[in-house]
Amino acid sequence: MTPDHRPPTSRPRIYFAGPDVFFPDADRIFDALRQHCDRLGLVGIEPSDGGLAESAQPGDDEHAQRIYQGNIDRIREADGLIANLMNFRGHEPDSGTVFEVGFAVALGKPVVAYGVPPGTYADRVSAAIPCAEDDRGQLRESASGAMVEGLGQRLNLMLTRSVAIEETAEAALRRLAEMVAASPPRAA
Repeated sequence: MTPDHRPPTSRPRIYFAGPDVFFPDADRIFDALRQHCDRLGLVGIEPSDGGLAESAQPGDDEHAQRIYQGNIDRIREADGLIANLMNFRGHEPDSGTVFEVGFAVALGKPVVAYGVPPGTYADRVSAAIPCAEDDRGQLRESASGAMVEGLGQRLNLMLTRSVAIEETAEAALRRLAEMVAASPPRAA
């Protein structure tokens, strides 16, 4: 039953976005998130694996499509999304997670992130990559000349302006529970 057709007494459903699926302790991570959801009167939804355990082969396009479609469907059915936007394989969050955040935002769903490193994005980049200010005071990567986004944001402004950011998953879930409770119910 999709959320648009759920009885009004159903608990809000929260999709877990993040690179957690790639870690060997993913089950433990999702169990902890589900327990936090349960304490807050929410239902946690982990990402779909598209039936990986049953049938996938490496390089299987059909399986990749099932994962994609499964997660799109789960986000559509969710009332909100919590996103682990930790640095993943570099200085940025996982690109699949960022896609899921953008998709949920486009659907008008509340999104709260956690795992964002402290400080500004520009400070973190310039600590890892040689950077210098140009003659107009704009920070740029020394090797490529590419501008490093400033504006004092913790991540790219498209993320920081579209999602709430909390320090921990627990705090993010508490805030998301408040946001979902304050949202008008969807029409049936």
